[in-house]
Amino acid sequence: MRPDHAAAQRLAGKSPPSASAFSLATIQRSLRAQCAAVAGWLGRHMEKRRSRLALLEMSDEQLKDIGLSRGQAYSEFRRRL
Repeated sequence: MRPDHAAAQRLAGKSPPSASAFSLATIQRSLRAQCAAVAGWLGRHMEKRRSRLALLEMSDEQLKDIGLSRGQAYSEFRRRL
């Protein structure tokens, strides 16, 4: 397309969306996907922490029922998320 023709179409409002509009939409989709991934990661790690805290709150008898000692429960609690 000739440069003067493209300019005339833009002035008339008939030009296709610019590349920056497409890139903005792509950035927004990417950002939404990344936020969803972070939220999922955070939820999984919060659940791990809750479970590990629950192990610490168990009595020695309860730990014995599931086959763990107090030391193993503490070691599990201290593990990195």
